[in-house]
Amino acid sequence: MDDLIDDEGTVPGNSPEFTVTELSGAVKRTVEGAFAHVRVRGEVGRLSLPRSGHIYLDLKDDRSVLAGVIWKGVAARMTHRPEEGMEVIATGRITTFPGQSKYQLVIDDIRPAGVGALMAMLEKRRKALAADGLFDEGRKKALPFLPEVIGVVTSPSGAVIRDILHRLRDRFPRKVLIWPVAVQGERCAPEVARAIRGFNEFRPGGALPRPDLLIVARGGGSLEDLWGFNEEAVVRAAADSDIPLISAVGHETDTTLIDYASDYRAPTPTGAAEKAVPVRLDLLNWLRQQEGILTRGITGGLTARRQRLRDLGRALPRPEGLMEPARQRLDIASVRLGPALRERTQDARARLDRLAGRLDPALDRAVASKRLALGQRAAGLLPGRLHGMIRQGRRDVDGLAARLDPARLAARLVQMDDRLTSASARFAQVATQSVTTRRDRLSALDRMRQTLGYMETLRRGYAVIRSGETVLTTKAAAEGHAALEIEFADGRLGVTPTGAAPRPATRKAKSDKGPKGQGRLF
Repeated sequence: MDDLIDDEGTVPGNSPEFTVTELSGAVKRTVEGAFAHVRVRGEVGRLSLPRSGHIYLDLKDDRSVLAGVIWKGVAARMTHRPEEGMEVIATGRITTFPGQSKYQLVIDDIRPAGVGALMAMLEKRRKALAADGLFDEGRKKALPFLPEVIGVVTSPSGAVIRDILHRLRDRFPRKVLIWPVAVQGERCAPEVARAIRGFNEFRPGGALPRPDLLIVARGGGSLEDLWGFNEEAVVRAAADSDIPLISAVGHETDTTLIDYASDYRAPTPTGAAEKAVPVRLDLLNWLRQQEGILTRGITGGLTARRQRLRDLGRALPRPEGLMEPARQRLDIASVRLGPALRERTQDARARLDRLAGRLDPALDRAVASKRLALGQRAAGLLPGRLHGMIRQGRRDVDGLAARLDPARLAARLVQMDDRLTSASARFAQVATQSVTTRRDRLSALDRMRQTLGYMETLRRGYAVIRSGETVLTTKAAAEGHAALEIEFADGRLGVTPTGAAPRPATRKAKSDKGPKGQGRLF
């Protein structure tokens, strides 16, 4: 009895023992033997295309899901590649995968069997919403060039928000408000629609700033995972948004109904961040280029106008050239003014003297001729008329005598002499002032000449070195002369340069020394 009890205290039965590998292999052989060749009809669900070239997918109906795999060699020969939502008929064999205790269909051939139920529902909903005008291009709003605040509707724990924030920080950092939502499942559609409408209810100046741009983002996934963004509530919220909205749901090949209602569809969440803001460095470079263009335009315009002004200035005469002829004429007139005035005064006085000398005889002759004429006319007239004519003649003679009165003539001469004297004084004053002005100008030029001359430089402590009449300006030129002359402000001094050639030594007289010990006489 003791021999039937093993070391662990259990009584062994008659059923055989299997290892896990042996049991998995037995199940694999049983399944593959029973389902070596099957044809399955279903809708393609989750589809995966890894870099290895194999295709992993799910075949499903309204109750069950069957995993399937198409190996790389078979996938290369297929004429129709499966897509999510497509209803297909797959031919292959059922096998197991012992590493995960799961069974799957190894597909050798797959052909489309019609549009899937989800795709048909999606297409029907798209047409209905398009008929309501939610997808019209006229409803879409332009995106702001550089928004101050960006609102992001996405999951706060996924890689999507990290990619968006990283790209915004690299391109142009902006303020970001995140509204966390579920991005798949039953809670996805209501939360996304509520987030879009909630951002639109923000008012400027409130506790939170109103976003200038909205981004609705999610990573890639199957049609079922993205189905929340196809719901009518989400599409209508996106179409009614007063804030410009960018949809970035899934990858580039994924299309949802929110993409049609949004103002811009980005292929990826990273692409949405790139569309939202420009590159800061590009803007800085563009500003520098515009600044350079503006600077070159202003500089070129000023240079052209300065050159134009110089060209016009060369066509105009110099002010000195305009003034020199007038100054020369003034100098000539001032020189001739004094003699002309004196000559004019002398001529006037001589004429007055001649008129005064001729005045008395002319007066006597006029009176005599008038009386003779009156006498001749009186001889042939009646006595009454004669007396009237005599009286009239006397009045005429008296008027002429008054006009020829020496006192009035003398007063007239004195008045003319005063005018000539005044004019002579004014001309003399003008001439004196002109000479004084030219003398002052000559003195100023002489002072300028003395200031610019080399003697003023000598008074400031400098000197001029000469050799004869030649002025020496370098050390090398001075070393070649035996004697030099230095001119200071107060005189000249002759010197001999240290570098001059030495004079030949004179022959020394013979020594007067005699024999050793004997002194010199002189």
